[in-house]
Amino acid sequence: MTKVQVPVIKTEGLTKQFGSFTAVDHVSFEVRRGEVVGYLGPNGSGKTTTIRMLCGLLHPSSGHAQVNGLDIVRDSEAIKRQIGYMSQKFALYDDLTVIENLSFYAGVYEIPRATEKQQIDRILNMAGLTARTKSIASELSGGWRQRLALGCALVHNPTLLFLDEPTSGVDPVARREFWDLIYTLAHEGTTIFVTTHYMDEAEHCGRVGFMNNGSLMAFDTPRELKAHFLHGAAWAIEATPLLEAVDILSHLPGVAQASMHGDLAQVILVDNTVEVKTLTQGLETRGIAVGKSTLVEATLEDVFVLLAHKR
Repeated sequence: MTKVQVPVIKTEGLTKQFGSFTAVDHVSFEVRRGEVVGYLGPNGSGKTTTIRMLCGLLHPSSGHAQVNGLDIVRDSEAIKRQIGYMSQKFALYDDLTVIENLSFYAGVYEIPRATEKQQIDRILNMAGLTARTKSIASELSGGWRQRLALGCALVHNPTLLFLDEPTSGVDPVARREFWDLIYTLAHEGTTIFVTTHYMDEAEHCGRVGFMNNGSLMAFDTPRELKAHFLHGAAWAIEATPLLEAVDILSHLPGVAQASMHGDLAQVILVDNTVEVKTLTQGLETRGIAVGKSTLVEATLEDVFVLLAHKR
């Protein structure tokens, strides 16, 4: 008999209101053990509020959710002991060193003295902080502060890790290195739930949820999201003047959406019956100078923009 695996996270109609404002509106999804799930959306879309409810830090206004099989309201204290949470602002003590911050959090999580050094050494090695143990936290660069914050969230070896916009404000190299750490943790069996407003980071996730104005618009793998919502080809078109070209394209028949990508106009077609030649002719008849047209790969950002416009 096959054993049914209990979801690590399960929400049903999860809702949070602050007065008349609905921050999270009837959100339902499941996260399986070992997944890397991206929870994406612009600032103010409800991502952080969702995480804070799942961590037992906020009570929902309605709906239900379980984390590791525990109720987020009734069992909130037990949940806090089982998860790791890295907040947007990196909850570090700036006047403490790297090793002192890790030791402090080891005490918060009541790690036995007999295993504390072993746990901290493991974190230092994982985060690449072994040469910075005596560095003051306030003197670390954004990328190294990020690594230390991650280490503090992992010092008690949780099986579920919540990362709330962990790469906000760090440079592209640090972002890439941080995602390498996330892959390593996932490979070792940690379930990762990460919020971000960087759409390119969605491509790194096994499944992705798109939040906008408190609502969960879609939740699936990057490949399935593109297949389900983007039915036509994507084209990059050289056109001058560019802003006027994008505006014209967005109103042409057969165009699902048009946007500016660098110095090009990118168009997503409604379906593959539409020919790009029809679009370029439509531009030229309106006085737009058109250059090369190139077939390109659609992105998850295209999916999000399309969904947001439909809303």
